Amino acid sequence: MRCQGTETNLYDAVNEVSTVLSEAGFEIVVNKININSRELAIKNHFLSSPTIRVNARDIALEVKESSCKECGDLCGDSVDCRVWVQDGIEYTEPPKSMIINAILKEVYSGHGSIPLSNEKYEIPQNLITFFDSLKRKKD
Repeated sequence: MRCQGTETNLYDAVNEVSTVLSEAGFEIVVNKININSRELAIKNHFLSSPTIRVNARDIALEVKESSCKECGDLCGDSVDCRVWVQDGIEYTEPPKSMIINAILKEVYSGHGSIPLSNEKYEIPQNLITFFDSLKRKKD
């Protein structure tokens, strides 16, 4: 499942860089948010599942998606989930190197944590489909 593989790669990447960053005086804190409702998606300006942000910045430059059988089976409808593009190759889980590069780039850019964009947010249709189908399935 894409979400589980993403979580595994995230924690592996964090484990690999945390020792070095700790020695340099930085601390990595992982805040995991389970976006399980339309309301949470809107509150967090959620664009696609799964998502990894470092200091509120998405680690992917673009949102690209493909059909996700596991999420479709979960909600009983056809759903697209994120694919990650690195060096022109698509992955259903973010490569560990992509996560590590995003962490290091953000740490050494000096940006610090930023708030979510003030731009108008609209929840993507695939998330509406997923959450509405999931809700209907529960009812």
